[in-house]
Amino acid sequence: MNWNASCYQTQHSYVWQHGESLLSQLDPKVGEKILDLGCGLGQLTEKIAASGAKVIGVDSDRAMVTQAQNNYPQISFQVADATNFHLPEPVDAVFSNAVLHWVTPPEAAAKCIAQALKPGGRFVAEFGGKGNVKTIVAALEQVSGRSDLNPWYFPSIGEYTVILEQAGLEVVYAQLRDRPTPLGTAGLAGWLTMFGQRFFSDLSESEWADMVKATEAAAQQLYQNGDGQNRDGQNGEWVADYRRLRVVALN
Repeated sequence: MNWNASCYQTQHSYVWQHGESLLSQLDPKVGEKILDLGCGLGQLTEKIAASGAKVIGVDSDRAMVTQAQNNYPQISFQVADATNFHLPEPVDAVFSNAVLHWVTPPEAAAKCIAQALKPGGRFVAEFGGKGNVKTIVAALEQVSGRSDLNPWYFPSIGEYTVILEQAGLEVVYAQLRDRPTPLGTAGLAGWLTMFGQRFFSDLSESEWADMVKATEAAAQQLYQNGDGQNRDGQNGEWVADYRRLRVVALN
């Protein structure tokens, strides 16, 4: 299934907004060549470019790349797979926000990242870590009766460090932390439709609507039982139990 780029831009801006703090660890410099891996709609790519770095954004979804190019025509965006991409010349840094938990096998992505970097180049990334959205996944499994609904890659620090080291990178910083994340006006229903519906492509529209309602009820019960972090925010807003792994590694 392809991403709904328009919906992603209007209802899920928190994805790139939370990643904005990662830019301080990237610390882009004027004239550096930087790859934004999994650039999405290009908001963070544009912020990297504003530093004076020469940046290119790549994403595996054509609709995302098309919208990113429309958003920021002055920046180069390309369609590429994180597990099998090649650059004409190595870059000073590879940056990635909220992407690598979608990418398997992670070993292939790590190898491509290492090959894309200059000697001494840096890899700066944040994505879902061990335990990410465990309440939502548990609710989906409970409602659907299926146990295969966590296709994402949510590693521990140790697990991911080994993968990067095997690819030839040296991990110099790693942090796994809870980051409760308000889901905005789209709520849990919007989150499920954007990020979870692809795993239920066999359901009709009405069956999916029923699934969403039942999953919301199950997730709310799990939160109330203390199995999740937050049930709602200040105004009844859904808050997902995100856990983020942030890592910096050198080539």
